[in-house]
Amino acid sequence: MSGSEPFDPAEMVGRFADRAASVKRRQIPPVEGEARREFIRQAELDFRDFAMLADAEAELDDGVLVLRIDLRGPS
Repeated sequence: MSGSEPFDPAEMVGRFADRAASVKRRQIPPVEGEARREFIRQAELDFRDFAMLADAEAELDDGVLVLRIDLRGPS
């Protein structure tokens, strides 16, 4: 990985939390029918993916980004 700033896994996870919140606020454009259903379906997938990554425990392990996401649900 290159760049002037060191990579911070916690900051990356925070950005995914911001993305999930942004998807929740997203307005549905003035489309109808199949295009509307597809927009809503994609927004639901985007939210789920971003929210899962926002809940991840992230760490760098010898230069490898490791994301740990508990999918077992509440106890």
